[in-house]
Amino acid sequence: MKFAAIDIGSNAIRLQVTTTIRTKGELNFKKIEYVRFPLRLGQDVFNTGAISTQKKVKFKKLMKAFKILIDLYEVDDYMACATSAMREAKNGLEIVKEVEEEIKLKIKIIDGATEALLINNAINTFLDRKKNYLHIDVGGGSTELTIIKGGEKLSSKSFKVGSVRRLEHHDSPVMWNNMKKWTIEQCSKYNASITAVGTGGNINKLFELALKQKGERMTLIQLKDVQGFVRKMSIEDRINELQLNPDRADVIIPASEIYIAVMEWAHAKSIIVPEVGLKDGIMQHLYLRNTEKEKIKFS
Repeated sequence: MKFAAIDIGSNAIRLQVTTTIRTKGELNFKKIEYVRFPLRLGQDVFNTGAISTQKKVKFKKLMKAFKILIDLYEVDDYMACATSAMREAKNGLEIVKEVEEEIKLKIKIIDGATEALLINNAINTFLDRKKNYLHIDVGGGSTELTIIKGGEKLSSKSFKVGSVRRLEHHDSPVMWNNMKKWTIEQCSKYNASITAVGTGGNINKLFELALKQKGERMTLIQLKDVQGFVRKMSIEDRINELQLNPDRADVIIPASEIYIAVMEWAHAKSIIVPEVGLKDGIMQHLYLRNTEKEKIKFS
């Protein structure tokens, strides 16, 4: 079967098409198409409260292109999810309705809890059920925090603190204090026994820059070291020397500050970076709603 996932984030919009493959009795998702477009809807929304006409036009063109690819690949099912920027935009619902009427593409504006649930489902295969975890998902407009114990979600909360929001100076001290208070209260019983799990494009890139291999942990000290290394570079050097996308080069430091702060509040000494995200959670959801439940791996 083929599935398509569209992740409409605050910093970028992604389309991934996968096919299911069985290897030694296990089901794997094999990526056959991936497109990432840096539209940065959050820049409009966090500054003005709405998506501008210019970006609305580009967004519709992008959704039309994605719909064409979905049709060309003849996928069995698809799901398009919009997160922080679209759910906060005054004209978000209006745009979603126009896309459905004009392009015949359905978009779901999901809340923080649903976003966290989808991503948590994708990371479960990477976790040891005997250990305690704090899942940190930093997006452009929000951060989702989830406590996981024994493979089960114990508590989860979404905060309006994100890389683009922080870059645009729209993350309030009150929200930071609320996130700190929640983290300390939820993690206090685990102390140093809790391990962080990081998802999001920025932590993936920081993990890569720290020269870590898949399956390894990145310590808090190593994360701070790579942050310091990147912080000293100009945006231009980050693009040219580190080969970061322009829309990654400016938000990677604000994002790293969120991961580091949460890890410090939780007394987490290391972080696992499974390199999966919302799109992978959507894929799992699509498979489960089309078939019976079974063990799934991403590749």
